[in-house]
Amino acid sequence: MIAQQLVNGLMLGAVYVLVAVSFTLTIGILNFLNFSIPGLFMAGGMVSFVLLRAGLHWSLAILGAVAAAVVVALAVERLSYRLSRAREAEVPLVSSLGFLVLLENLALVTVGSDQQAFPPLVPDFNLRLGGLVIGGAQLVSLVAALALVAGMSLVLTRTSLGRQIRSIAENRETAVILGIDVGRLVPCVFALSAAFTALGGVLFALNYLQVSPFMGEGVGFKGVAAMILGGMGSVWGAVAGGLLIGLTEVLSIGYLGADVVNVTVYGLLLAVLILRPQGLFGRPPAREKL
Repeated sequence: MIAQQLVNGLMLGAVYVLVAVSFTLTIGILNFLNFSIPGLFMAGGMVSFVLLRAGLHWSLAILGAVAAAVVVALAVERLSYRLSRAREAEVPLVSSLGFLVLLENLALVTVGSDQQAFPPLVPDFNLRLGGLVIGGAQLVSLVAALALVAGMSLVLTRTSLGRQIRSIAENRETAVILGIDVGRLVPCVFALSAAFTALGGVLFALNYLQVSPFMGEGVGFKGVAAMILGGMGSVWGAVAGGLLIGLTEVLSIGYLGADVVNVTVYGLLLAVLILRPQGLFGRPPAREKL
C-alpha cells in the first residue's frame, strides 16, 4: 500500500532531518562541513545505550548522551575549527574527519563491533488511521524532530542570540565591527548542532532498537545529501530534503528492492543538482558586477 510506504518514509526522514539540520547549521553559519557529525550521531545512540545498560533512567541516559556529544563538539570547535580556520579549507575538514574515526574506534573498544540491542523506551503501540499503521516510536520520532526544528527556527529568528548567530552567517567581519562576540557564539553553534545530532542518534535507536559503532556513517551521508537537496544554508530546506530522502529510500525498498536504494537516493540528488544547482530552497549565487 503506497500510503503506508509514504508514512514509513516520513518517519525515517525525521531522523535524516535532524542530521541535515546539524550540517546546515555548521556550513550555513560557519562555512564548515563538520565531518564529525556522523560520530556525534553514533555517540547519541551509543552513549544512551551504555547509560541505560548501567541502570540510569531513560531521561538521564538521553541527557547524558546529548551532554557527551556537546563536549565532543566543543573539542572539535577548539582543536579543529578554531586552530585551522585561517588555513586552507581542507584542513579543518580533514581534522574533523579524524574525530569521526576516533569516536568510532572508542565505541569499538567499549562495546565491540557487533550490533547491540537497544531497550525499547516507547510503549509498543500502533496508531491506526484507516488502513495506515503508525508505530509509537515512529510517531515520537517525527513529532520530536519537527518540534525541535521549529523550536530552533524560533530561536534563530525571534531571539537576540539567534539574530547574532545569523549576523555571523551574513558577514563575520561586519558582525565583529558591530560588537558581536563571535568567539562566544561559535561554540554555541557547535553545541546546538551536536545536540540535534545526538538526539537524531537516540531517535534512530528508538526506531530500530539497535546501535553499533558505525551506525552514523550511512545516516551521515544521507544527511549531507538532504542538506544539499534542500538547499545549503536553509533550515527548512534541510527538513524538506530529509523527508524527501526518507520517502525515496522507503519507496525504493518497497518497489525496486534494497539493492537499488543508494542508486535512487543519490540519483535524485544528482538530478536536482543538474536542474536546480542551489537545491530546492536554496538561493542562486549572486552574480558579480562587472
